[in-house]
Amino acid sequence: MSRTAPRVLFVCVSNAGKSVMAQGLMRHLAPTQITALSAGTNAKGAVNDVSAQALAELGIDVSAHRPTQLTDEMIDDADLVVVVGTQAHVDPVGDTPVEVWDTDEPSLRGIDGMERMRLIRDDIAGRVAALADRLTRQHPPV
Repeated sequence: MSRTAPRVLFVCVSNAGKSVMAQGLMRHLAPTQITALSAGTNAKGAVNDVSAQALAELGIDVSAHRPTQLTDEMIDDADLVVVVGTQAHVDPVGDTPVEVWDTDEPSLRGIDGMERMRLIRDDIAGRVAALADRLTRQHPPV
């Protein structure tokens, strides 16, 4: 990781829910210490309204997000790629490491709507906080 601020690329399938949540949470937790971006392997539509509402409860606004299609250049330019959930698949490009977060999926337990999204948000928030801590310890401010 060569930059002063490590560049993390969060990826999911549509870049409308989980990866957007991770990006928004990281930008909220470490706005200057880590550069957070997101993309989708099959980007489409707009940000998931319920995801945006769940983040808004924490004071994070992602309502203006527009899904971005993942490219090899984006992967190569990142210091770390994090696949949020197990539905998306990302092949490594160059020497950029790829992590996969097997996130909670409450719908498998019959939990839907805002309750589902809050559980997903809280799971991702814990993972983002741990990643932010790890990266800022590896790359303390100059």
